[in-house]
Amino acid sequence: MNQLLNFIKLHTQLQESSIKNTVELLNEDCTIPFISRYRKERTGNLDEVQIGDIVKYKEQFEALEKRKASILKALEEQAVLTEEIKQKIKETQDLTTLEDIYLPFKKSRKTKAETARKNGLEPLAKIIMSQNANDLESIAYKYVKEEVSSVEDALEGARHIIAEWVNERTDIRNNIRHQLERFAIISTKVVKAKAQDENAQKFRDYFDWSESLSKIPSHRLLAILRAEHEGFIKVKIEIDDDKALSNIEDRIIRSNNDCSEQIQLAIHDAYKRLLLPSLSNEALQIAKDKADESAINVFAKNLKQLLLGSPIGEKRVLAIDPGFRTGCKVVCLDAQGQLKYNETIYPHPPKSDAIGAMKKISSLADAYKIEAIAIGNGTASRETEALIRKIHFKNDIQVFVVSEAGASIYSASKIAREEFPNYDVTVRGSVSIGRRLQDPLAELVKIDAKSIGVGQYQHDVDQTKLQKSLDVVVENCVNAVGVNINTASKSLLSYVSGIGPKLAENIFEYRNEHGAFSSRDAIKKVPRLGDKAFEQGAAFLRIKEAKNPLDDSSVHPESYAIVENMAKDLGKTVQDLIGNSTLLQKIDLKKYCTTSVGMPTLQDIVKELEKPGLDIREQAKVFTFNQNIKTINDLREGQLLPGIVNNITNFGCFVDVGIKESGLIHVSNLSDTFVKDVNEHVSLHQQIIVKVLEVDIPRKRIQLKLHT
Repeated sequence: MNQLLNFIKLHTQLQESSIKNTVELLNEDCTIPFISRYRKERTGNLDEVQIGDIVKYKEQFEALEKRKASILKALEEQAVLTEEIKQKIKETQDLTTLEDIYLPFKKSRKTKAETARKNGLEPLAKIIMSQNANDLESIAYKYVKEEVSSVEDALEGARHIIAEWVNERTDIRNNIRHQLERFAIISTKVVKAKAQDENAQKFRDYFDWSESLSKIPSHRLLAILRAEHEGFIKVKIEIDDDKALSNIEDRIIRSNNDCSEQIQLAIHDAYKRLLLPSLSNEALQIAKDKADESAINVFAKNLKQLLLGSPIGEKRVLAIDPGFRTGCKVVCLDAQGQLKYNETIYPHPPKSDAIGAMKKISSLADAYKIEAIAIGNGTASRETEALIRKIHFKNDIQVFVVSEAGASIYSASKIAREEFPNYDVTVRGSVSIGRRLQDPLAELVKIDAKSIGVGQYQHDVDQTKLQKSLDVVVENCVNAVGVNINTASKSLLSYVSGIGPKLAENIFEYRNEHGAFSSRDAIKKVPRLGDKAFEQGAAFLRIKEAKNPLDDSSVHPESYAIVENMAKDLGKTVQDLIGNSTLLQKIDLKKYCTTSVGMPTLQDIVKELEKPGLDIREQAKVFTFNQNIKTINDLREGQLLPGIVNNITNFGCFVDVGIKESGLIHVSNLSDTFVKDVNEHVSLHQQIIVKVLEVDIPRKRIQLKLHT
């Protein structure tokens, strides 16, 4: 345990007691949302990010320990494990050093050095390395036999063995690593046969490119590696070879004779054939890992903002998936997102039945008491929005344009088929658009996060790390908002702390069979939902209009008695406390502190009682694009336009200005001062005003500036 704590402390700088208690909670199968919200006293008030870091380094330590055990076992089996090597392995704090220790003992495929050893040339290699032999040719001649046909063959074989020794020296490897880390240049050259390929043109900036590997931005490195993967360019990592070789020679050569000449040749061979290829690949992989981490962080931030997007709430919605030739798919949803009606209208060419479409929408709005209209932002979106705005509705109906990203993925998914077995993909897609307006989080959790398209190079990064990161984001967002257990889908329930897919299915089936849950206690009746799952998840599951008002709050059932005591001491009921700031301010919190419940938990309870079940998300706001801008040809330099941020990257953000192509606000155009983090200046789906800087119609590129 101490080694684990020291390892995490080294990487996080957190208090040892906080790390120790958090690790204990994790070992008790507690989740990050539960720990960060309901175990603040034990963790020292760590937030979900800090707890996430502890989880990450705990997993790294466990992977390191597992690899150590595997190497120790292998060395024991080879009968080469000494106390010195064993101690070195035990003290190692990173995988790179560990693999360097193991390198000389690895059972590798047939190598030049191994062949030379079998030919009996290792004693000759040792004589050369002693650097005090004279008349080396005569000595080498003694080794000419069988497979070794000449003195040169003997010397060459000995050099192969020396080259391997050089390659295995940790100090030499670390020195080259240091040079690669500080001075490596990444350069690219186009594959001439592919230069004119249409798909290669998007990478043409990298047909002849070079820059410092340590300073290359993550998005550029990932673009270069993708271009290489697709066969359009060749990538090379370079350092000053003369300097690197000189450094190795200074460490090994201490004579000036025939031996030193052979050692010098072996060093050059080791460097070119073994050290540089291996360590430059390692350096590139380290750079790729950093780029992956940066890209994954961007994706995670974007996803969080998207999932916590503004809901319109429980309102009756008419949703439209717009289209030209195939028409516009229309659905009517009740306030809980249930499908009540669907139809297809054809307001646009080739049928152009605009009047009939307008009449139909108007009658549906009356019949289903529609409060808001959601229009997908794909093909024919602007034209459909313009049509809807011409309709004179009897009631005030808000019109929203909603992102369709991932809707087609959902509509063809197993989840969608289970929800709407009797409807085709077009109807399901329209329902998804409408539900996204009602509650983006509840609908988007049904879609694989990678399909939502709010990252940069998400298909090029480590997919396991990406999935893990995005799952954590979804889990944190779902639990931060809370879930209505009586209306939530299986997908949404599965992300609740301690629940998971199987229990989510059990909850869903129990609800269908027995009706709505009337209290949190009733959740315990769900098959296989034990005490641990209840402890972890109950406070994140809400019961609307429950007999006990605390069941529709984030107050944990384990703290109900505290609230009841607070009410009793004031001569009031729990219901009297809800939303009553005057009463709540009279409570002396110190009176309710115990060894396990401290001020952080008590303050959270009072804050929740003031506004129980308060949604942390802002309400959705109507947004209107400039109606005169319909295509890229309508844009002019200097125009000021309303827009919506639809993607954020490390190099800037993309903005929807109401046409097919999104415009880019480069990081340098976000502010007149240095921009360290794009997210500090804009957020996903934020409504902003932009200035058009440049319009490149042939390349369909739009350069924008944030107008403040």
